[in-house]
Amino acid sequence: MPSDKAKPDRARSRSGVSRDEARQADQALMARVSQGDAQAFQQLVDSSIDRVLGVARRILGDEMEAEDVTQDVFLRLWNQASKWQGGRAQVSTWLYRVTVNSCIDRLRARKEQTVDQLPEISSGATQLRGLEETDLRDYMDAALQALPERQRVALVLFHYEDLSMNGVAETMDVSVEAVESLLGRGRRALKKSLASHWKALLPEVLD
Repeated sequence: MPSDKAKPDRARSRSGVSRDEARQADQALMARVSQGDAQAFQQLVDSSIDRVLGVARRILGDEMEAEDVTQDVFLRLWNQASKWQGGRAQVSTWLYRVTVNSCIDRLRARKEQTVDQLPEISSGATQLRGLEETDLRDYMDAALQALPERQRVALVLFHYEDLSMNGVAETMDVSVEAVESLLGRGRRALKKSLASHWKALLPEVLD
């Protein structure tokens, strides 16, 4: 499993831009957005929408709801832009926090549903290798959806969004110790749910 200490060492994001450069660019754009600059707002949306949508999709497990949350998050950002205080929070942290809270609100508003059973997959290695990548992704998503919401959020932010322990704690408004506990319980639950398939599905996350 990648350690928390290793997170900041990944100096470049998937786009090839360093994290510090990306943060500085977001802060500069947000300063313009706070002055009512619609063009800067569109640039900020373009640079951040994939992250927001990805988090919402994995937490909610529903594409349409994830899109609704994403729209609501950026609408809220625009409406509250004039109150922005750049020295108090990073744009990415604000986006993650609002996205997570919006998703949790939606989860709690849903009628009670139980996802006790995951799709059956034969334990044979040959059959596992024959599964399509989309099948594996769907199976993993189903396992994530079966987790309690806070464990799911912690796993998504830490492993999929590559936030540090401190970053997850700040986003979820909990202590680092609480994040460690949530991650530990979430990983154990995933291992149990995925049984003999977890190493093929998430070797780096669950080792």
